[in-house]
Amino acid sequence: MESMLFDGWTALARTVVIGVLAYAALVVVLRITGKRTLSKMNAFDFVVTVALGSTLATILLSKDVSLAQGVAALAVLVGLQFVITWSSVRARWVRRLVTGEPSLLAYKGECLQEALRRERVTEDEVLAAARAAGLPRLESTDAVILETDGTFSVVRRSADLAGTMSGMPRG
Repeated sequence: MESMLFDGWTALARTVVIGVLAYAALVVVLRITGKRTLSKMNAFDFVVTVALGSTLATILLSKDVSLAQGVAALAVLVGLQFVITWSSVRARWVRRLVTGEPSLLAYKGECLQEALRRERVTEDEVLAAARAAGLPRLESTDAVILETDGTFSVVRRSADLAGTMSGMPRG
């Protein structure tokens, strides 16, 4: 029972030292790969983030994994993400495979029921997105789009948009 609560100062010191070093290594690897690694997440980015967290936890807590192995694992995960994102910028089929496509959920103030079912989104969520965009009702929208990162984009009706742009000529 005692070992479940405290294994000794050596194990505790190892966790602290390896934790600090592994964390520093992860920050360095993420900085080298650029801002895209930490951008808004699509499904692929989310999986990589969870895998990075799991790997960091394994490095911290498993005596069977050396710091060098752990840093290599972190570098492989971030490297794979870099290769995939680099490829997705250059090849549309890779981008579609990894991130999917945005989905039109509402058009001209009307919810598209089939799209809502396919994306597992409720009308209430679409209405909440419209309200968050400052629109009191769905009829004030031209479109509500579910983006690949899970956020909603709301496009105001053209007439509403023109009316809100002070100083802009209408035409």
